[in-house]
Amino acid sequence: MAELLVVRSKIKDCTKCNVAGDFADALSKKVEAMIKDAERRALQNKRKTLMPHDL
Repeated sequence: MAELLVVRSKIKDCTKCNVAGDFADALSKKVEAMIKDAERRALQNKRKTLMPHDL
């Protein structure tokens, strides 16, 4: 298992539903993909800083 980018307890704090054990792993993978896409956009715009509008 890769390092998680999200905190399991914070996920549970955000919902009234039960959270499956593998939900945090799936969410972490999506977050990682979003970060990589933002990085690609920033580099295309000749920046080294990720900004909210890169999302």
